[in-house]
Amino acid sequence: MDIQYCYTKPQLTWLVILRVFIGWHFLYEGIVKLLNPKWTSLPYLLDSKGPAADFFIKLTQNAGLMQVINFVNEWSLVLIGFALIAGCMARLACIGGMCLLVMYSLSHPSLVGLSYLMPFEGSYLWIDKNLVEFAALGALFAYPTARVIGLDRLLIKRVPSFFITYKLI
Repeated sequence: MDIQYCYTKPQLTWLVILRVFIGWHFLYEGIVKLLNPKWTSLPYLLDSKGPAADFFIKLTQNAGLMQVINFVNEWSLVLIGFALIAGCMARLACIGGMCLLVMYSLSHPSLVGLSYLMPFEGSYLWIDKNLVEFAALGALFAYPTARVIGLDRLLIKRVPSFFITYKLI
């Protein structure tokens, strides 16, 4: 069954703006990390708190694994950001972005009583910017605009339907 997306102009406009803004955020964060040869996620992971802290801190004990983590983090941010901006396999990019944001949130949950070396930008109680962006990516996954405005419109017949269309069961 082919699902037709019927958005009003304001809905489509704001969903595309949201997709591009989140894409820009991911892309920029990835490029900044790539351009800084001294960047590493080591301090961030060592500063992990909350229920998953032991897992993230244990990752830092292996230098080879840290190289892989840094590479995957940098390039995931760049590729997800580019895909969201271009509307190219945007649903897959939403899932990838949501996975990264879950990992960031598990490493640095905004729970009462936790303090970090790098303070948050503002005061959070349970919901921080990572979770807000996670929810926004969930909305973009559910209301895909890239099939209307984006490269997905051109890719519809060339890639597996999972990456482009949204089917309920």
